[in-house]
Amino acid sequence: MPNLSAASPNRTQLRRAVTSSFLGSVIEYYDFLLYATASAVVFNKVFFSSLDSLTATVASLGTFATGYLARPLGGLIFGHYGDRLGRKRMLVLTMTLMGVASFLIGLLPTYAQIGSLAPIALVALRVLQGVAVGGEWGGAVLMSAEHATSRRGLWASFTNAGAPFGLVLSTAALTGTAAVMDEQAFLSWGWRVPFLISVVLLAIGLFVRLRVEETPVFEAARERAPRVPLLEVFRDHPKTLLLGVGIGLSAFVAQGTLTTYLIAYGVQAGFPRQAVLNALTLSSAIAVIGIVGWSALSDRVGRRPVVLAGALLMAVYGFVLFPMVDSGSTAVLTVALVLGQAVIHPLMFGPLAALYTELFSTGSRYTGASLGYQIAGLGAGLAPLLFAQLDASTGGGTAAVSVVIAACCLLTVACILALRETSRYDLASVAPGAPSGPVAGTAKPSA
Repeated sequence: MPNLSAASPNRTQLRRAVTSSFLGSVIEYYDFLLYATASAVVFNKVFFSSLDSLTATVASLGTFATGYLARPLGGLIFGHYGDRLGRKRMLVLTMTLMGVASFLIGLLPTYAQIGSLAPIALVALRVLQGVAVGGEWGGAVLMSAEHATSRRGLWASFTNAGAPFGLVLSTAALTGTAAVMDEQAFLSWGWRVPFLISVVLLAIGLFVRLRVEETPVFEAARERAPRVPLLEVFRDHPKTLLLGVGIGLSAFVAQGTLTTYLIAYGVQAGFPRQAVLNALTLSSAIAVIGIVGWSALSDRVGRRPVVLAGALLMAVYGFVLFPMVDSGSTAVLTVALVLGQAVIHPLMFGPLAALYTELFSTGSRYTGASLGYQIAGLGAGLAPLLFAQLDASTGGGTAAVSVVIAACCLLTVACILALRETSRYDLASVAPGAPSGPVAGTAKPSA
């Protein structure tokens, strides 16, 4: 992480805000994406053991999708109170909710022990995870962006960079546990260990988060906060909200494809489970650098050109990805994941943190940014489920999957072209869209 001088209180708070946002995102997504990995390799055998292999995989990915369906609800609930009461309070609540839900998943009885109550309880806890992460993202991004006085894209991107790093930790925890025991022990109790570790991560995250002050941008606008921020979003920014959803959709469809669906697809294609997870872990680690790097570039050239380039490249890459996996070569599989997740996807995903922040005014920013981002995020939860069903109905053909990915990318291209550049907006202004002086992308870094 870049070095931030502690020479002034503002810079100290920026350092703490960025650190808190990154660690908070890592912890939230460790929990949230641990479920994703487990849904592809464990839950179909533990909670859906009465179904055949393919149907169990679809059902398992379906419970994974419920977390994404719950994320907009979390964005609405915590966004409302985050705009009314402050960003920091909501971030403490969301982190606690996520940690508790993940810990309880680690304690759940299996289908063999309590029958259908097991998957029902699993879905209920997955919904709580979705609500938590839906409220977490907006607040974490705003804590960094609203503390920053320059290079807003860079500082806000550490929240998004926490997602692949959380995936690295969750995948490493699950595969590391599997590596030290036989499959029977892993399916019996070993898979629970990574979920139970959530309590330790929760304690670390809360310690860091409680040391961050409320953002000065929010404090300055606290007295002008609308009673119902959602109404302000619908009244003043309906077109902006829709464009924001369209811009983010393809990034999430690609994310769900690369981090969830491709795990199950790779195993079905004949790769050892560990080989697929190793490739995913490597690409996720490199993706942290890609997200931060492309986001820093967006401070200089603008959000639109970077996201546009990513969407066009991903539209083409969707037709190349699956033939590379079908090659049967572990090296080619690894290259496919690294190119997709660590190079192309960060172009689309990294700048979204700053972009969504810049779309809405302070009084409804938490609500608007969270809602737009989380509705777009449905793509990451629904795409693996849709693609698994397409796989089942076509007997293994991937052409339809590639077409869906390309169509979503072209939607992003249309929406980003319809949106004005946002990188020069002043977050302290009453409404977004007013060009300011030396903020992101217009001045030499000063923090």
